[in-house]
Amino acid sequence: MKFLDPIYRLAIALWAGGNAIFTLMLTPILFKTESRDTAGRIVGNLFPGYFRWGLACGAIALVCRLISRGFGPKAPVLLIIAMLAVSSFQAFYVEPKAAKLKQQIGSFETTPKEHPLRREFAKLHGISAACNLAVLAGGVALVVLP
Repeated sequence: MKFLDPIYRLAIALWAGGNAIFTLMLTPILFKTESRDTAGRIVGNLFPGYFRWGLACGAIALVCRLISRGFGPKAPVLLIIAMLAVSSFQAFYVEPKAAKLKQQIGSFETTPKEHPLRREFAKLHGISAACNLAVLAGGVALVVLP
Protein backbone atom coordinates (compact mmCIF):
# COMPACT_ATOMS: atom_id res chain seq x y z
CA MET A 1 0.00 0.00 0.00
CA LYS A 2 2.49 2.53 -1.25
CA PHE A 3 -0.16 5.26 -1.57
CA LEU A 4 -0.39 5.45 2.25
CA ASP A 5 3.19 6.66 2.70
CA PRO A 6 2.56 10.05 1.01
CA ILE A 7 -0.64 10.46 3.07
CA TYR A 8 1.38 9.66 6.21
CA ARG A 9 4.04 12.23 5.28
CA LEU A 10 1.41 14.84 4.42
CA ALA A 11 -0.39 14.33 7.75
CA ILE A 12 2.88 14.73 9.67
CA ALA A 13 3.86 17.81 7.64
CA LEU A 14 0.44 19.41 8.18
CA TRP A 15 0.54 18.62 11.91
CA ALA A 16 4.06 19.95 12.44
CA GLY A 17 3.53 22.87 10.05
CA GLY A 18 0.28 23.89 11.68
CA ASN A 19 1.95 23.71 15.08
CA ALA A 20 4.89 25.81 13.87
CA ILE A 21 2.71 28.49 12.26
CA PHE A 22 0.41 28.73 15.29
CA THR A 23 3.18 28.63 17.92
CA LEU A 24 6.01 30.52 16.24
CA MET A 25 4.16 33.01 14.01
CA LEU A 26 0.47 33.59 14.68
CA THR A 27 0.47 33.74 18.46
CA PRO A 28 3.51 36.06 18.78
CA ILE A 29 2.09 38.39 16.11
CA LEU A 30 -1.28 38.56 17.88
CA PHE A 31 0.29 39.34 21.24
CA LYS A 32 2.54 41.96 19.66
CA THR A 33 -0.20 43.75 17.71
CA GLU A 34 -3.26 43.39 19.95
CA SER A 35 -3.98 44.07 23.60
CA ARG A 36 -3.22 41.22 25.99
CA ASP A 37 -6.91 40.48 26.56
CA THR A 38 -7.84 40.63 22.85
CA ALA A 39 -4.94 38.42 21.78
CA GLY A 40 -5.74 35.95 24.57
CA ARG A 41 -9.39 35.83 23.50
CA ILE A 42 -8.49 35.20 19.86
CA VAL A 43 -5.95 32.48 20.68
CA GLY A 44 -8.39 30.93 23.15
CA ASN A 45 -11.06 30.81 20.43
CA LEU A 46 -8.60 29.11 18.05
CA PHE A 47 -7.39 26.46 20.50
CA PRO A 48 -10.21 23.91 20.10
CA GLY A 49 -9.77 23.81 16.31
CA TYR A 50 -6.00 23.82 16.65
CA PHE A 51 -6.08 20.76 18.91
CA ARG A 52 -8.66 18.93 16.77
CA TRP A 53 -6.44 19.57 13.74
CA GLY A 54 -3.40 18.10 15.46
CA LEU A 55 -5.29 15.09 16.78
CA ALA A 56 -6.84 14.41 13.37
CA CYS A 57 -3.50 14.68 11.57
CA GLY A 58 -1.85 12.47 14.20
CA ALA A 59 -4.57 9.83 13.97
CA ILE A 60 -4.36 9.77 10.17
CA ALA A 61 -0.57 9.51 10.32
CA LEU A 62 -0.71 6.68 12.86
CA VAL A 63 -3.25 4.66 10.90
CA CYS A 64 -1.35 5.13 7.62
CA ARG A 65 1.95 4.19 9.25
CA LEU A 66 0.55 1.07 10.89
CA ILE A 67 -1.20 -0.14 7.74
CA SER A 68 1.72 0.56 5.40
CA ARG A 69 4.63 -0.54 7.61
CA GLY A 70 3.21 -2.33 10.62
CA PHE A 71 5.22 -1.91 13.81
CA GLY A 72 8.65 -1.84 12.19
CA PRO A 73 10.54 0.40 12.64
CA LYS A 74 8.98 1.15 16.00
CA ALA A 75 10.40 4.60 16.72
CA PRO A 76 8.02 6.57 14.44
CA VAL A 77 4.95 4.73 15.74
CA LEU A 78 5.96 5.30 19.35
CA LEU A 79 6.73 8.95 18.65
CA ILE A 80 3.32 9.52 17.03
CA ILE A 81 1.61 7.83 19.99
CA ALA A 82 3.58 10.04 22.40
CA MET A 83 2.69 13.16 20.39
CA LEU A 84 -0.99 12.18 20.37
CA ALA A 85 -0.85 11.63 24.13
CA VAL A 86 0.71 15.07 24.68
CA SER A 87 -1.80 16.72 22.34
CA SER A 88 -4.68 14.96 24.09
CA PHE A 89 -3.37 16.12 27.47
CA GLN A 90 -3.33 19.68 26.15
CA ALA A 91 -6.72 19.46 24.47
CA PHE A 92 -8.66 17.70 27.21
CA TYR A 93 -6.93 18.83 30.41
CA VAL A 94 -4.68 21.89 30.09
CA GLU A 95 -6.77 23.98 27.68
CA PRO A 96 -10.14 23.54 29.45
CA LYS A 97 -8.53 24.29 32.80
CA ALA A 98 -6.76 27.36 31.38
CA ALA A 99 -9.99 28.57 29.73
CA LYS A 100 -11.81 28.31 33.04
CA LEU A 101 -9.06 30.28 34.79
CA LYS A 102 -9.19 32.95 32.06
CA GLN A 103 -12.90 33.40 32.72
CA GLN A 104 -12.27 33.73 36.46
CA ILE A 105 -9.44 36.21 35.90
CA GLY A 106 -11.50 38.39 33.59
CA SER A 107 -8.79 40.80 32.45
CA PHE A 108 -5.08 40.07 32.30
CA GLU A 109 -4.49 43.77 31.79
CA THR A 110 -6.01 44.80 35.13
CA THR A 111 -5.33 41.69 37.26
CA PRO A 112 -1.86 41.81 38.86
CA LYS A 113 0.65 39.13 37.84
CA GLU A 114 0.98 38.13 41.50
CA HIS A 115 -2.70 37.23 41.74
CA PRO A 116 -3.06 33.49 42.58
CA LEU A 117 -5.23 32.81 39.53
CA ARG A 118 -2.70 34.50 37.23
CA ARG A 119 0.09 32.44 38.77
CA GLU A 120 -1.89 29.25 38.27
CA PHE A 121 -2.60 30.29 34.67
CA ALA A 122 1.11 31.01 34.11
CA LYS A 123 1.97 27.47 35.25
CA LEU A 124 -0.57 25.98 32.84
CA HIS A 125 0.70 28.22 30.07
CA GLY A 126 4.24 26.99 30.71
CA ILE A 127 3.10 23.37 30.60
CA SER A 128 1.18 24.02 27.38
CA ALA A 129 4.15 25.76 25.77
CA ALA A 130 6.45 22.85 26.67
CA CYS A 131 3.90 20.39 25.25
CA ASN A 132 3.62 22.41 22.04
CA LEU A 133 7.37 22.49 21.58
CA ALA A 134 7.61 18.74 22.28
CA VAL A 135 4.97 18.00 19.63
CA LEU A 136 6.74 20.33 17.19
CA ALA A 137 10.09 18.62 17.82
CA GLY A 138 8.44 15.22 17.37
CA GLY A 139 6.91 16.36 14.09
CA VAL A 140 10.26 17.59 12.81
CA ALA A 141 11.84 14.27 13.79
CA LEU A 142 9.10 12.34 11.97
CA VAL A 143 9.59 14.40 8.81
CA VAL A 144 13.22 13.23 8.61
CA LEU A 145 12.77 9.65 9.89
CA PRO A 146 12.26 6.94 7.26
